[in-house]
Amino acid sequence: MKVSKNKKLSKSNLKFFDLVFKITSQIPYGKVTTYGHIAEFCGLKSSARTVGWALNDAKDTGLPCHRVVNRFGALTGKLHFGDPKLMEEMLRAEGIEFNDKNCVVLEKHLWVPQKGKNKSKKEKR
Repeated sequence: MKVSKNKKLSKSNLKFFDLVFKITSQIPYGKVTTYGHIAEFCGLKSSARTVGWALNDAKDTGLPCHRVVNRFGALTGKLHFGDPKLMEEMLRAEGIEFNDKNCVVLEKHLWVPQKGKNKSKKEKR
């Protein structure tokens, strides 16, 4: 994954970003995860904002960045999709439901990445 030329990142940050991209690519259709869950999986529990920064850098790559929400299910990344309604429309098209506060119903749609359980069949061999 390429990172914007205007951002100078250390090797450890690049590894973190690569792991964020890998986990984001594995979020199942019809599910969401949170910035915090991705950060925790990557070993930096308090780095949810850094996950958001990484995903903002990856928004035009085809990764399902629209499936990442904040800890309450709010669409805090929606402004990075050009049209602020696009993220919600994409999630609704996948059957994701929202509550009366316009947040994703996490009890129904939350996917939590887990060590050892998110590998592709090829990686497990």
